[in-house]
Amino acid sequence: MKALKTIILLFTVLITNTFSAQQKDNCRYIKTPTGYLMVLRQGDDVISNIENLAKTENISSASFTGIGFASEVTFGFYDFNAKKFNPKTFSKVEMGNLTGSIAWNEKGPSIHVHGVATDDQFNAFGGHILSLHVGTGSMEVYVTLNDQKLDRKIEQPLNANVLQLNCKQ
Repeated sequence: MKALKTIILLFTVLITNTFSAQQKDNCRYIKTPTGYLMVLRQGDDVISNIENLAKTENISSASFTGIGFASEVTFGFYDFNAKKFNPKTFSKVEMGNLTGSIAWNEKGPSIHVHGVATDDQFNAFGGHILSLHVGTGSMEVYVTLNDQKLDRKIEQPLNANVLQLNCKQ
C-alpha cells in the first residue's frame, strides 16, 4: 500500500510539473499569411501583449480583432469637456468583440481598441477599452498587417490621440 501511495505521489508530481512546464513554454503568437494569431491565457494583459508583439515583430501598422474571456475589462467614455476618459470596470465577462489598430507615437506602439463585453445575464457593455486581462480560458487576437507605417498624434482642441494618414504617395 505504501508503494502504491509513493507511485501515485510521484505520478502526481510528474503530471503537475509537466503541465506547469507546458504552460510556461506556450508561445503567445504565430505568424500567419496576413499577420499574426495571438492566443493569450488567463491573467495575460491583452494591451501590453499587443504592444510587445508590435515592438518584437516591428509591426509598422495593423488592425486586429479578437474574442475570449476576460477577468476584468475597463471601458472609458471620453468626456470632451474635461478631456479625459471616465472609466468603468466590469469583471468576469466574455468579450464578444475586440476591434483595434496598431500605430506609433513618440513613445512607441500606440494601441487603440474598442470592444463589447457581456456578463452572465447577457447584458452588453462596450466602448473604448482602457485595460483588459484574460480570464478563465483564453483570448484569441487576429492581427492583420498594413503595408505602411501609421502614426498617432495628440490633436487639439480635443487633446485626443488621432491616427494620422499619409495621403502623399
